[in-house]
Amino acid sequence: MSAGSRVPRWLRVTLPAVLILVWLVGAAIGGPYFGRVDEVSSNDRTAYLPETAEATEVQERLSGFTDGDAVPAIVVFVAGKDAGQGAAAELTDDDLTAIGERLTAAGELEVVDGDVSPPIPAEDGAAAQAFVPLSGSADLGEATGELRDTLSEGLPAGVDLYLTGPAGFSSDLASAFAGIDGLLLGVALAAVLVILVVVYRSLLLPLAVLATSMFALCLALLTVWHLARAGVLLLSGQTQGILFILVIGAATDYALLYVARFREELVRTPDRWTATLRALRGSFEPILASGGTVIAGLLCLLLSELRSNSTLGPVAAVGIAFAMLAALTLLPALLLALGRAAFWPRRPAYDPAAERAGSARGGELGLWGRVSRAVRTRPRTIWITTAAVLALGCVGITQLQASGVPQSELVLGASEARTGQDRLAEHFPAGSGSPVYVVAPEDELQRAADVLLREDGIAQVAISADTPSGTAPVTAEGVPEPTVSDGEVLLQGTLDDAADSAAAEQTVRDLRAAYADAVPEALVGGESATDLDTNDASIRDRTLIVPIVLVVILLILMLLLRAVLAPVLLVLTTVLSFGTAMGVSALVFNDLLGFPGADPAVPLFGFVFLVALGIDYNIFLMTRVREESIEHGTREGVLRGLRLTGGIITSAGLVLAATFTALAVIPVLFLAQLAFIVAFGVLLDTFAVRSFLVPALGYDIGRAIWWPSKLARGQR
Repeated sequence: MSAGSRVPRWLRVTLPAVLILVWLVGAAIGGPYFGRVDEVSSNDRTAYLPETAEATEVQERLSGFTDGDAVPAIVVFVAGKDAGQGAAAELTDDDLTAIGERLTAAGELEVVDGDVSPPIPAEDGAAAQAFVPLSGSADLGEATGELRDTLSEGLPAGVDLYLTGPAGFSSDLASAFAGIDGLLLGVALAAVLVILVVVYRSLLLPLAVLATSMFALCLALLTVWHLARAGVLLLSGQTQGILFILVIGAATDYALLYVARFREELVRTPDRWTATLRALRGSFEPILASGGTVIAGLLCLLLSELRSNSTLGPVAAVGIAFAMLAALTLLPALLLALGRAAFWPRRPAYDPAAERAGSARGGELGLWGRVSRAVRTRPRTIWITTAAVLALGCVGITQLQASGVPQSELVLGASEARTGQDRLAEHFPAGSGSPVYVVAPEDELQRAADVLLREDGIAQVAISADTPSGTAPVTAEGVPEPTVSDGEVLLQGTLDDAADSAAAEQTVRDLRAAYADAVPEALVGGESATDLDTNDASIRDRTLIVPIVLVVILLILMLLLRAVLAPVLLVLTTVLSFGTAMGVSALVFNDLLGFPGADPAVPLFGFVFLVALGIDYNIFLMTRVREESIEHGTREGVLRGLRLTGGIITSAGLVLAATFTALAVIPVLFLAQLAFIVAFGVLLDTFAVRSFLVPALGYDIGRAIWWPSKLARGQR
C-alpha cells in the first residue's frame, strides 16, 4: 500500500485547496502594494551612511543654519549663440529682469521650502544661476517638473534653462526607477515564461510556476513594506529592483527542482498524492539548503556600515524565504490538484518498470548522457582544461575600476541634471550649488576660515549669516558676523571641481587632514563628503564581508554534505567562477560599453549573489550525487547525478540569468553592471562549473571527495 493511499480522501481534497486559498488571500492583500513602495522608500544617500560618518554628523547640524530638510535645485540660465557668429551671447538686463520675475513666481510654489535666490550672473555675462530649495518631503520628480514649468513660462526667447544640483540628480534617479513596477516585472516575467514554455512545451505548467513566483513576491513585498513603514528597514529603488528579480528567479528555480522530482515520481507511481509526498521528500533538503545558503550569505550584509547594503540583506532574505515557502507549499498544492494534466500535452505516463533516470527524463538523457560519458572517459583533462580557461578569465579583474563613479553618471542615457552641470561648469566654478560644509566652534571661526581660504580646490568661501541670501562672503580681509547655532558656525566652500568628481573628494580629504591639525573639532560634510564617506565605507564592507560569506557558506555545505573536502572544492570552484565573471565584466564595462567605472558595492553585491546563487546549483547537483553515491558508489553516483540534474539545473540557470538581465531595463549604472555580472556568472556556473568542472573533479577524486565521512571509506 502506497503512502498516498493511506491519506483520507477528504484530506487529499481539502489540504491543497486550503493552501491555495491562503496564498490567494495573501497575494490579494500584497498585490496593491506594488504601487505604494515609494511611500516607504528613499534615495537620499545621506540616510544610508553610518551615524558615525562625518558627513552624517554635518547633515544633522545643517538644520540649525539652513532651510530644514530642503533639497537644493540649481537653476542655470544660459544665453544662446549670436546669430551667424557662433559666439556665446550675453544675458541682457531685460533677460535678467525677466529671469528674476520667474524666480519670484517660483518662490510661491508649495514645493519650494525657503527663500529663492535672485539670479547670479556669471563673470562672462553669458549665464546666470539661482538656487531654489525644494521640500525634502515632496516627490522630487514632480517638484522639479513643476519648477521647470513655472520658470519656463515667459522666459525670454534664446535663453536656455537647465535644472541640476542635488534636486536635479535625485529627480533623474527617480525617473530612472519609475519603470520598476511595470517594465521590470513585465520583462522578467515574459523572459521566464518563454523559457518555461520551451522547457516544458506546455502552457498550464509554466503558468503554475509563474503563479508561485508572483504569489511569493506579493507576500514578500507586503512584509517588507510594513517593516519599512515601521522603520525596521530602509527601502530604495535599487533594493526594490533587486528584491523583485531575486524572488522571481529564486522561486522559479526552486519550482523547477520540485517539478522535476514530481514528474519523476509520476512515472514511478500512479497515485498523485504518493508522487507529491515523494517529490517533497526528494526536493525539501536541496531547496531548504539552497535557500538557507542564499539567506545566510545575504544576512552577512548586516555587517555593512552602509545601510543601503545592510538593509538589502534582510529585505532580500525575506524574499528568498517566501520563494522557498511558495515552492514547498503552493506549488505542490497546485500540482497535486492538477495531477498529470499540469504537463499537458506531454503528460508523464505511469511506468513502474522504467529506470528513474530514463523515461522520467526523456530527451534530456541523450545530451547529459553524452556529457556524463565524456566525464567518465577524460575526467582529469576536462577539469584541468575548464579550470585553466576560467583562471585565464580572472586576469581581467585587475582592470576593474570599482572606486566609485560620479553622481552625474549614475543614470544611463540622457540626463538634464548632467547637462546642466556641464553648462554650470562652463560659466561658474564647477562645484557651485553643492558646497563643502564646515561646521566649526564659534571661537575657532577665524582659524577655520583660514583653512578653507588656503585650500587650492576651493574657489569661494562663504559663511552662514543673517542676510537675504542666508550667507555672506568670506575673504582674507575678514569674516562677517555669522549665524551661531549651539555654539557652532557654518562655513561653505565652493569647489573648483564638480562636487561628484574624484578631485572634489580629494579636496575633502585634504581639508579633513588640515582641520585635524588646525581645528580638530571641525567637521567637513556636503555632497562631496557624502560621496567620499560612502565609497570608503563600501570598500571597508567589501574587505570584511567577502571572507565571512565564504566561511558561512563553507560551514553550511559541510553540514549538508557531511564532509569537508567536497565543500572546500565546491567553494573554490565557485570563487573561481566569480573571478572569471568579474574579469570578463571589467573588459566589457571598460572596452565595449565605455562605463566610467563602478561603485565599490558592485563587486560586493556581485560576490554575494554569485557565490550564494552559484552554490545553489552545486547543492542541487551534489545532494543528488550523494544520494546516488549511497546506492551506486561515488563515481557512478557522480555520473547519475549529472544526468538526473543536468536538464533541470540548466533550465534554472537560464531562468535566473534571464531575470537578472531584466535589471538592465532600468537605466541605472549600478543595476546594469550587476545585471551583467550576475547573469554572466550564473551562466558560467551552469554550463562550465556545474556541467564539467565539478563532475569531472568529483569523478577523478572518487570516494575520497566525501572525506572524512563514511562514504569516503565506502560505507553508507
